[in-house]
Amino acid sequence: MGPVNWLAVVVAALVASAVRIGWHRMAGGGRRMVLLTPLALLISAAMIGHMFARVGAATLAVKPWLYFMMSGGLALAFIAPALIVSHREIGTSMRHSLRDAAGWIIVYLAMGLIFFAFGA
Repeated sequence: MGPVNWLAVVVAALVASAVRIGWHRMAGGGRRMVLLTPLALLISAAMIGHMFARVGAATLAVKPWLYFMMSGGLALAFIAPALIVSHREIGTSMRHSLRDAAGWIIVYLAMGLIFFAFGA
């Protein structure tokens, strides 16, 4: 296992937070999530950074698609389904649920892009 690139973790969390807050506001959401989002995404970015460190720089160098497959796959397999189920349980429309899930998939792909750019 290689070392976690902590600079990439912080930048990924900041970029992902900006993407998420922008997506949320574009969808007509309020401001109350502005403080919680960066903290939650910092934790997620740290875990993704650890995941990439476990895979190793050598593997990622020859298989760069893993950045997007792993970060996007995490969102597709865990984050989006959990959000959709949660939204549906509280009575949110399917359209809103899917839009929110899509926003989180884009957020996680943005984190993958940052880790790719940093070569982390």
